[in-house]
Amino acid sequence: MKKTGILTDSHSGITQEEAKKLGIYVLPMPFYINDQCHYEGKDISREEFIELLKNDENVSTSQPSPEAVMNLWDEILKEYEELVYIPISSGLSGSCSTAMAMAQNDDYDGKVFVVDNGRVSTPMKQSVLDAIELLNEGCSAKEIKNRLEDAKGKMGIFVAVDDLKYLKKGGRISSSVALVGGMLKVKPILKFDIGTLDSFKNCRGLIKAKTVMIEEVKRIVTTDYAEDFEKGNVHILAASSADEEETKKWVNEIQEAFPGIKVLWDYLPMGITCHIGPGGLGIGYSVRP
Repeated sequence: MKKTGILTDSHSGITQEEAKKLGIYVLPMPFYINDQCHYEGKDISREEFIELLKNDENVSTSQPSPEAVMNLWDEILKEYEELVYIPISSGLSGSCSTAMAMAQNDDYDGKVFVVDNGRVSTPMKQSVLDAIELLNEGCSAKEIKNRLEDAKGKMGIFVAVDDLKYLKKGGRISSSVALVGGMLKVKPILKFDIGTLDSFKNCRGLIKAKTVMIEEVKRIVTTDYAEDFEKGNVHILAASSADEEETKKWVNEIQEAFPGIKVLWDYLPMGITCHIGPGGLGIGYSVRP
């Protein structure tokens, strides 16, 4: 039997195919489109999902059932002695808290270690990659959990929203704010920090928003984490719900702003895209645990 397995959920942006290459597992997260349940990465493509959003279909997120989570744990524990589970931030979903409670059951106590380090999307994916690195260094599941959670606050991501109507649908802004913002071509920047999504700044136009985000991340990593940055221990991250061309352009802009640093990028998962909407662009950072 192998020692330590690693599991995450599809809010990490890691596909089932990528998971197989990495030697890990991904729990597909459920969501509803017009009251019909779908599972990310299993029965609907990203392209289909974006089109449904653009057509104003009714999309809502959901949590996996406890049974689905425990069944997957049981399958993995047939092959591994212990398991590190890295789910979406407890600040965005109750699924993390539910998993932490289930891990206290006799069947899983001391075997399943649930990580709550406040992450989603590309920062969450980077946590999985960090966990793999720590595992290869000989860390146990408990040590990996502790190291990832100790680095919880050393992360942030900024996302520029292209269309305010999706934030209006989610109740984060009023209809009047969305209307005025649309007329003025305001692009709000949201900041995701330790599990919560908050407003950071409003910009006139996407070009300005992209510049503000890059400058803010550069300021943070070269001041707050200057020593880690100089030692090469800071990851630069990118995320997008835009099309392929706009995404490639955005990643190139970030790469030019941080020469010599490999930018990890991914599309925003469906569970986040339904709130942000198509056309969103993000940049973030995290410090190696």
